[in-house]
Amino acid sequence: MADRSLLDRFLCCHICSETFREPVSLGCNHSFCSSCLDNFWDQNKNKNCPVCKRKSSKGLGINYSLKELADSHAGREKAGVSREQRNDNDPKDDREIICSKHTDEPKWFCEVEQRAVCHECEFPDGHGHTVIPLQQAVKDLKEKITSDLESLQNKRTKFEDIEETYNEIVQYSKKQLGATERQIRGEFEKLHQFLREEEEARLAALREEEEEKGKMIAREMKNIQDQITSLTESITAMKHELQKQDVPFLKSYKHTQTSSRAQCTLPDPQLVSGALIDVANHLGNLQFRVWEKMQGIVKYTPVILDPNTAECRLYLSDGLTRVRHLGKKQHLPDNPERNTEHAQVLGSEGFSSGKHSWEVEVGDHPHWYIGVAEESIKRKGKAFVTPGYGVWDIQLRDHEYNAGGKTLSLERSPQRIRVQLDYDSGEVSFYDHEDMTHIYTHKHTFTEKLYPYFSNGKAGDADNRDIQICQSKVSLTVKSEQ
Repeated sequence: MADRSLLDRFLCCHICSETFREPVSLGCNHSFCSSCLDNFWDQNKNKNCPVCKRKSSKGLGINYSLKELADSHAGREKAGVSREQRNDNDPKDDREIICSKHTDEPKWFCEVEQRAVCHECEFPDGHGHTVIPLQQAVKDLKEKITSDLESLQNKRTKFEDIEETYNEIVQYSKKQLGATERQIRGEFEKLHQFLREEEEARLAALREEEEEKGKMIAREMKNIQDQITSLTESITAMKHELQKQDVPFLKSYKHTQTSSRAQCTLPDPQLVSGALIDVANHLGNLQFRVWEKMQGIVKYTPVILDPNTAECRLYLSDGLTRVRHLGKKQHLPDNPERNTEHAQVLGSEGFSSGKHSWEVEVGDHPHWYIGVAEESIKRKGKAFVTPGYGVWDIQLRDHEYNAGGKTLSLERSPQRIRVQLDYDSGEVSFYDHEDMTHIYTHKHTFTEKLYPYFSNGKAGDADNRDIQICQSKVSLTVKSEQ
């Protein structure tokens, strides 16, 4: 209590006997409320210290250290609680002193200067700016801040959505990596198997030729050996004749002579040609001939579907040449390339010049769209499959063929359709593959890259549940250099 009483006396103005408000300290180190000292000097017509009577002035200005201590002490006295018990979140503790002479809370707000103003010192005389009630200003500004807060929250939500999509893309990419690796290994295993089988076939052919040539040489050698044996016997017989006495010799020499002359007239032995292995036949252009033979297993499809553009209800085959409508959604990342509203998919390669063609097997599928689309087609949200939206196609829907908003009358339902794009001439044409009957031609001046376009609905009872891009024959042309 003694310490508190001492603090009260230390923070008490010697004129008003209350806790300092805007204290000033004179050169004699006595302190007073600024307003109390002004009134005292006005009444006494001098500037002497009210305590020691020494002549002084307010040259030192407000003693802010003493003011902070006095304000803190006054706040505790008013609340009647210790500093540890005080609620630091009390908005009254956050009050800012606007005016050094008037400590009341401000009630007005200047819209020009965007600050609170003292209603006694700055308003209304001489201010010249538009002011509104402080509470109204706070309400308006809080509404603006609230609006900005909502905008920031919405912006954060968008970033969070993109972050989530990227996470989905990362996870899906890992699945793509595994699946694609397996398919690549599978395709190369087919090639390896073909090459292994072809290697064995080539080696077997080499061994078979060596065996046949060996048998042929063995036959020839057998004939040669028989002739040598026969000639050896004749030579031995003739030598024996030459050893005979005259009379016996004369009796048998004609027979011996006839027999020997018959053997002498035999043709001389000759080596048969082709006894050696035909190495050139086995090694000549070996890689090319194997490559040429690979046409039987190597398939070429002029258009490959891009799975990253496929709407989530569409299922693509492993070879990316067939598309089927599943009737239910798959969990796929919403990447920018993907179509999300309509069941459609694009080809992986776009065209910005030249002539291109491909064929599509539709069979008895009841609902499909086939054609080309601009690279900039709308992939998110509602759109229409029309030239106005960057799609040039023919359609089968509700048992009716359409193209460019027109109903087409066809003599028969095409099972396979040929699409021909002449980019430079600005034409996309469709034909019935069976007899190349012309179905329809779109004409337009193309200005951006075009991609093959496919879309199909549910197959229903159709036997053909997929629409499929047809394979083309692989031809090898060898040009000799001149």
